[in-house]
Amino acid sequence: MSAIKKVQVTFDCAEPGRVARFWCEVLGYVSPPPSGFDTWEAYEESRPAADRDSWSAASDPTGAGPRLYFQRVPEGKTAKNRVHLDVRAGTGLVGAERLAVLEAEAARLVALGASVVLVQHADEENESCITLQDVEGNEFCLD
Repeated sequence: MSAIKKVQVTFDCAEPGRVARFWCEVLGYVSPPPSGFDTWEAYEESRPAADRDSWSAASDPTGAGPRLYFQRVPEGKTAKNRVHLDVRAGTGLVGAERLAVLEAEAARLVALGASVVLVQHADEENESCITLQDVEGNEFCLD
């Protein structure tokens, strides 16, 4: 049996291009257009109207992180995610310094369209983290 080397995280969403652009900004990812096209706009214009914005993808330009794939689905989000991304903005930091970094990053992401759901302050067992939602309501954590 061979070991799996890469994973892709798939998001069901209403507007794949919009969600992909948001996550590119969050993570510093890139979203190159499909092969044979100079831009996403040119690719979308080449497709039938009903098929436009049916998918998008974002990749870590260093190749270290997983590819994110965004696919259009007809149904809206109705419940809490069973799986979510943790954006590691405060790795190695503790206490007030960690919380300040997380709050600054949360403010940047809110300006991009995210919304803050919950700020969890450090206690005896856990460090601070912030739960947010992306532009379509998918939960993720800054930790």
